[in-house]
Amino acid sequence: MSNPVLSPGDLLALGRDVLQTEADAVRNLAGKLDGNFVAAVQLILACRGRVVVSGMGKSGHIGSKIAATMASTGTPTFFVHPGEASHGDLGMITPDDVVIALSNSGESAELVVIVPLLKRQGTRLIAMTGAPTSTLAKLADVHLDASVEKEACPLGLAPTSSTTAALALGDALAVALLKARGFSAQDFARSHPGGKLGRKLLVRVSDVMHQGTDLPSVGIDSSLADALLEMSEKGLGMTAIVDANRQIVGIFTDGDLRRVLAAGVDLRSARIADLMKPNPKIIDADKLAAEAVKQLETLRINGMLVVDADNKLVGAFNMHDLFRAGVI
Repeated sequence: MSNPVLSPGDLLALGRDVLQTEADAVRNLAGKLDGNFVAAVQLILACRGRVVVSGMGKSGHIGSKIAATMASTGTPTFFVHPGEASHGDLGMITPDDVVIALSNSGESAELVVIVPLLKRQGTRLIAMTGAPTSTLAKLADVHLDASVEKEACPLGLAPTSSTTAALALGDALAVALLKARGFSAQDFARSHPGGKLGRKLLVRVSDVMHQGTDLPSVGIDSSLADALLEMSEKGLGMTAIVDANRQIVGIFTDGDLRRVLAAGVDLRSARIADLMKPNPKIIDADKLAAEAVKQLETLRINGMLVVDADNKLVGAFNMHDLFRAGVI
């Protein structure tokens, strides 16, 4: 095998040609969608079991990704390798399931072997192939045409455009199902608790706030010195001022302290009630932490006090707490 000498310009042109060829394949695929696509979506929506995706080789890799996308967007789905299915894993598939079989040729032996067994037990079959007259297409309850004019591989051998088209068609199915089920961003977050979106949509103010003995607060009759000691011990750069019923009457922050010092106030004799900011901004404990971020940014403040349903002080937090929680 000889190694041809390709200039940087040749390599760039080749890369662009591959991308253009695959983009054309996906674009042309949109024009092929017909009633079979609708039938496939309806078949999956009516499924009483799970969706099972299967495929050999490169089609198997694409099938695994399609299964993962569907599972994370509201359609319970898993991947079964067709080779393993012939050696016991077929028992994972029930009559209530819907199988999506991927094969560009529609003649993958490992799939063709197990399809009659699936049909015999009543499992419904969606075939995604590049050959509408293939064995797999003919045996399927619904056939989705994923054919492409040519592969991006200059030899016309390596699955390139065909796998891209199949992946895009799988995404189209997943998104259609997502919309049909009314799947929301909150639903997505629940299946992605470890991701950034999950943290934004699932973490609440109550999860990040300081509470109990870590919550800075002093009574309305306290001195400024008492308030400064509380701020120093709790390290939030602020303290709440509350009445006898834990109702918030004010807040005192590091910024307020700087202004007090600039004004020459006697720190030993001053009362916090005379220096606090009344009616501070507050937020409910059950609000999403992402909402708290937006409020802090809008109000241009560094922290907030948290109240319960009775409007009593239950917590406090600042930007650092939101950073640590991964919300920002």
